[in-house]
Amino acid sequence: MAYMVRTMNERLVRVGLTGGIAAGKSTVAARMRALGVPVIDYDELARVVVAPGSAGLRRIVEEFGVRALGRDGALDRAWLAEHVFGANAAPGARERLDAIEHPLIYEEAARIERRLPAGEGDDAGAPDAALVVHDVPLLAEVIGAMPFRFDHIVTVEASERTRIERMMTARGMTRRQAEDRIRHQSSRAQREAIADAVIDSEQPFEQMFDAVDMLVAQWRSECGNTSRRAVEQEV
Repeated sequence: MAYMVRTMNERLVRVGLTGGIAAGKSTVAARMRALGVPVIDYDELARVVVAPGSAGLRRIVEEFGVRALGRDGALDRAWLAEHVFGANAAPGARERLDAIEHPLIYEEAARIERRLPAGEGDDAGAPDAALVVHDVPLLAEVIGAMPFRFDHIVTVEASERTRIERMMTARGMTRRQAEDRIRHQSSRAQREAIADAVIDSEQPFEQMFDAVDMLVAQWRSECGNTSRRAVEQEV
């Protein structure tokens, strides 16, 4: 399943990885990294683009006020989360934040892609296409605006009850905070509608990792096909 948008590198097999908050996406991403797959973590990029001294942080302060800063001059994430995702958040607050962060995040992701090495080549000496995974928590919401084309999309899912329990136990959230985060994300149905593979994180780890391994093997086989098609088109 392919989703258009402007393609940064025609030699890439690009995969979108998504899932609801606390659904187990990070565990799946870690497995992919263990298999040697480059994973671009959009949560990490979101931290990078609002680091102290960054243009992103400066624009957030301009938009939301100096209360968005902690005493150390860094972004006060708890304050911002309450004012963007909380029950009393101002209308359009999340959209205002997204308009600041998302373009900066996409620029960083494209920069990482440009640094990816090509494969070692097939028997005919043609360079293999690279495989890269974009780990995007909000992919269903932003896919139409992203400057990337995805060859495959995978969503990692768990029941809402399980996700709330995980957020309360592992992240120290209250039930209300956990429910607010889920409320501000796409639904499971919306994520599955754009995906060509769904991974159930409530199954035993061994089975979940087997599913991930099979997908990675499939994508790597496609890398060779992509490189051969590219060479044929150039001849």
